[in-house]
Amino acid sequence: MTTTLEPTPPGAAVLQADRGAPPPPPATRRRWRMAARYALLCLAALIVVFPIYSTLVIAVQPATALLEGSLGILVPTEPTLRPFADAWTDGNLARALINSTIVATVITLAQVLTSVFAAYAFAYVRFPAKRVIFYLFLATLMVPTEVVLVAQFQIISDLNWINSYQGLVAPFLAFAFGTFMIRQAFLNVPRDLRDATALDGYGHLGFMRHVAVPLARPAIAGLAVFSFLLAWNQYLWPLLVADSERYRTVQIGLRSLAGQDVAEFNQVTAGVLIAALPIAALLILFQRHLVRGLTAGAVKG
Repeated sequence: MTTTLEPTPPGAAVLQADRGAPPPPPATRRRWRMAARYALLCLAALIVVFPIYSTLVIAVQPATALLEGSLGILVPTEPTLRPFADAWTDGNLARALINSTIVATVITLAQVLTSVFAAYAFAYVRFPAKRVIFYLFLATLMVPTEVVLVAQFQIISDLNWINSYQGLVAPFLAFAFGTFMIRQAFLNVPRDLRDATALDGYGHLGFMRHVAVPLARPAIAGLAVFSFLLAWNQYLWPLLVADSERYRTVQIGLRSLAGQDVAEFNQVTAGVLIAALPIAALLILFQRHLVRGLTAGAVKG
């Protein structure tokens, strides 16, 4: 018995071998896509950097440039660093920066500490009406600051804390959003770790210190950066409780600098750049922690 083999059509083996995977894109197409991405990134960077650059250009020009019509936006005319020195002395920015650093640091440490303990309680500790209390806790986020401003000022005034550091920081020692943020990070910690540490004899403080807090470190770091930014940029509350130059923060110093002489606009822009330097450095150093902290708990798996 003989078997007849049918001839294979030409090219059929090649088509069958390449049927599963699509051909790779040409190198030219990949280069064009990469060039388009870099062009888009450069355009976005230009949009972000240009206002900062124009502010710097205005700050290094004399105030008479505006009156003479020779003020440059892209290229400075008669550049000078004198406005920075005048802003530093006239606005008393040295003292203002120290006050803002003290206030923002104390508020940040207090908010991180209270948020960690409150978040751990809402995540792991069982107590009556825990869910209701947590919802009421979050409801404070919907209350505008202006609604409680008068009551807070009256309390600080009754305590004789006007023109003092405790008056500047007391209303901001706790942060409901920080508690919610850290709680979501704690809920992502596997429950088995809590049971294992309980078998090893660790209580709530031991578990929080050795397991929960280290695993939630990105969220805690993000909360610290976010709290520091909010505390640094406060304006209304320091304006109410710190009418003495000794306790003025940097935002109040910039406001007094702007009210001295309208014609000295270059001093105001120079002062704004000086006040923005600590925040810019903080964002550059901890931007990764801020992004990871804000996105912690967004995806489970």
